[in-house]
This record gives sequence, structure tokens and C-alpha cells, in this order.
Amino acid sequence: MRGRVIRGSLTGGLKVKLAGSESIEEVRVGSFVVIEGEQNQFFSMITDIELGAANERILLEPPAEDDLLTWEIIRGSTIYGLASVQPMLTLDRAAKAAGDLTPRPVKSIPAHFSVVREAEEEDVGNVFGKPDKDNLYIGLPLDMETPVCLNLPRFVERSNGIFGKSGTGKTFLTRLVLAGIIQGNAAVNLIFDMHSEYGWQAAREGGGASYVKGLKQLFGSQVGIFTLDPDSARRRQVPVDFAVQIPYSQIEVEDIALLQDELKLNNTAVETAYQLVGRFKQETWLQEFLNCSSEDLELLAQEINAHPASLNALHRKLSMLQTLPFVKPVVQDDAVKRILEYLDKGINVVLEFGQQNRLLSYMLVANILTRRIHRLYVEKCERAMFAGGVKPKPLMITIEEAHKFLNPAAAKQTIFGTIARELRKFNVTLLIVDQRPSGIDSEILSQVGTRVTCLLNDENDINAVLTGVSGASHLRAVLASLDSKQQALLLGHAVPMPVVIRTRSYDEEFYRAVGYKAKADLDEQFAQLVDSLYGGD
Repeated sequence: MRGRVIRGSLTGGLKVKLAGSESIEEVRVGSFVVIEGEQNQFFSMITDIELGAANERILLEPPAEDDLLTWEIIRGSTIYGLASVQPMLTLDRAAKAAGDLTPRPVKSIPAHFSVVREAEEEDVGNVFGKPDKDNLYIGLPLDMETPVCLNLPRFVERSNGIFGKSGTGKTFLTRLVLAGIIQGNAAVNLIFDMHSEYGWQAAREGGGASYVKGLKQLFGSQVGIFTLDPDSARRRQVPVDFAVQIPYSQIEVEDIALLQDELKLNNTAVETAYQLVGRFKQETWLQEFLNCSSEDLELLAQEINAHPASLNALHRKLSMLQTLPFVKPVVQDDAVKRILEYLDKGINVVLEFGQQNRLLSYMLVANILTRRIHRLYVEKCERAMFAGGVKPKPLMITIEEAHKFLNPAAAKQTIFGTIARELRKFNVTLLIVDQRPSGIDSEILSQVGTRVTCLLNDENDINAVLTGVSGASHLRAVLASLDSKQQALLLGHAVPMPVVIRTRSYDEEFYRAVGYKAKADLDEQFAQLVDSLYGGD
């Protein structure tokens, strides 16, 4: 694309008149262009496209379709294409000549009639860096073959989100990002795998009988698989490190409050649960309450001054927890202790739910384990600060269906809301994966550092994703124009500017890039080693 700047402003963006030889049909929203200013190069994004005319009369009386000569004369002069362009970064020409290729935020605009050209591979490389240990190659810009990189150290500094409606490839994109974090050793991960898609293997995108490799296959001993459903793991032939069981003593009232919708509890029921903790002990309240007979409940209601019918209803609904096979009165081995042992060694943990993937199970287990792990991480960080020791390695916790934990009501009382607001104070952050970002509390969304967003159709979801983003009005059209597969808008703390990418494929090429060696590759390496030792004899 080539054109000239004809008007605009720093906040409202620039209008670029396309050269007469340019076809407007080849201009893509989300593409990169470079504006050649007198002192600076402005790295910019196309945010909208429109048709313009110098004389409105020509629009009312267009030439005949077969009048090719007239069409050729008026194209580019009387009628023309316009592109809305938003400058994102600048590169000082003098600094570039001296070898400084660091792009800087835009604080000015180019002059009238500055030349606009399509960005080249060198321009993109200067902005997004080159793939290496700290820069994950995550995709390609539209209509270009130059890698766009995600800066991993900056990515794990804050909580992040991967959003998109169902079927847009969120899970594959999440797996790609997690693999990059593990390969780059940027953080240790705890992944709540609701549908068993991250650990050993998962169905290939688009369906069919083929599968893609999970994190355990790619990284071996660097990943441990914990499960709530050992039977499901055996049927799928998944190598499991530990079977998780939750004792009644670890279930707190805050966990019950989170499950209000799933258990159909009202606010009075939660208040009553707090009274039960006062009557019994924190560690035994649930088990003693569930063991109560109907006669015991009548006496208990009088003792804590609760309505008998309300207490009976609470007893009946909490009894649903007894139907969960992984919830036990007593357990032999503490799952939190085991998970922490793995995390302390730098081993990433995937917790699979198998067939126990109801929201009730997922929300209960994720909240219980995360609350205790976070508490222990806080203690470690505090000891390190006062004793002058080393803080634990950054921990990133991945949760799906995040709006269930982070909606306006739940965010104030769940551990996930606390972590999202802490901004890595205690080396713990979230990777939020969700298809309904509008359900997440706006305060939490404003703390999300980097947002990777696939296609969203709902206006409320689009507005939510762009909460607190500078220049959000320009990005709405970009977000709405994404394809339904393998495209995403990437913006925030870990990238220098918003960018639309064709996401990298999660395939054999990617496996090799993260260090995976298939058996055929190992056999070939062994043959080469033998040949080098014995000269092929």
C-alpha cells in the first residue's frame, strides 16, 4: 500500500489518501504501515478503510460500466480510497543512523502529504524483536512472514488474559503460550485443566481422529500431571504423577460462598455457614455439620439461633459435596503439599479433571488449592524479604471459565480476585482464559497486563476486552474484523504496540522449536553419532 497523509490528529488518528494505482480491496484492517516523516518514521496500524470523492456529483452520476477511459481518469483523483491510520511508535531517523533501533511512544504526528508505505520485514523486526529464549514467536502479521514475538519476562510480570468466543482456538493459543513459558523458563505453571487438554494430548483443532501433543509429551520431566479422576487417566493412557483428593477440613466458607450459584444457596445460607464455623472448629465444621441427623439439626438451629428450615436446606445442599468422589473425610496425602514440592523444584503442574469436570468440581478444587498455595507463597516471600533470602520462582496459575471466579460478586471474595489485584506482589499471577470477558469484574480487567483476543461477536465482550486500553475506539474495528480461526489481536504489557497476528500453528514444526525430539529424530541422531565415531564402517 502507498499513499499520502492528508489530515488527522494525534488522538483521532490520520487519514491517508491511497495512491491512484492502489486497489482498496487489497488494503487490510490491522495491517502495518510506515509513515516517512521529516525527522521520524511512524510505525502505524490501519484501523479503518473508506471511500472518498472530491465531487459528490460523480457519486450521483457515475460513468457507464464500459466507459473504461473515464474510470481510469477519475480513479485516484475524483474518487479515491481512504485509510484511517493510527501511529503507534516512532523511530528517530538520527538515532537510527547511529544504530539505535529502539522504538518510542508517539508524541507527535507527521506533516501533510508525508509518504505512507507498507511496513517491511525489517520494520516489524525492529519493533517486535527476534525470536529467542525471552521472545516467544507467537504469530505473523497479516500479509507478512515476519515473526511477532511476545516478551516472556514482561508477560509473567503481570496477570494476563486469552479471550475469544468458543471455537476460535483459545485453547491452542493458551497451550502455545504455556509451552513458550516452560521452554524459556520464565515462570513455573499451575494449570487447572478442566477438559484435560493441556497435559498429555488433545484433539486436533477442527476435529477428526488425530491428536496434538500436550505439555507432558513435549517437556517430559519438566511437567507433572495431577488428576482428580485416575480412572479417566487410565482409560486415556495418561501417565499420572499424583491422584488428588480433598479433605473436608480444607473446605472453608469462602469456598461455599463461591459455589452459591452451583449449589443454589442464598446469602442467608452463607451467613449460617459462618455461624457453624463459630459453633464448631474451622477444620471440622463441614464434616460435623454433614454428620448431623434431623434431630441434631433441630437442636443446632436453636443453639445458633437459625431458622430450622434454612438450616435443613443448607444441610441438604451441602450434602451434594459428598457425591464428589474426590472429596473425602480424611486423606492420606496432602495434594497441596505435593503440588508445592513440584513447583519448588521448577516442575510445572497440570491438574486434570477427567470426567469430574462439572463447574461445581472445577470451582471448588481450583479455589481451595489456589488459596492454600497462594498463602504459602506469601509466607515464603515475606520470609525472603525479612531474612534477605531469594523469593520463590514466579508462579503463573491458568484458569478457564475465569468469569465464574472473577465476576463482580465473586472477585471480592475469591483468591483469584486477590491475586489479580496484587500485581505480582508475591510472585503469583494469573493466566485468564475465557469466552465471556464481559462477565469479569472491570477492576480486575483493568489489571490484566497483556490481552490476546480472538474473535468476539458480543458488543459487551468487545467493550470489556478494551477496558482501560488507550486508543480503544480505533481497535474496535480491528477486533471485529478478525477471522474466526487462527487470528488474534495482541496488545498490552508484553508487546510494544497492538498487533493483529495469524497465530502460529501448534504442529510438528512447533514441537521441534521447543526442543521436542521424536523417536525418528533420535534414531537419526544416534546413527549420525555412530557414523562420526566409526567413520561409517
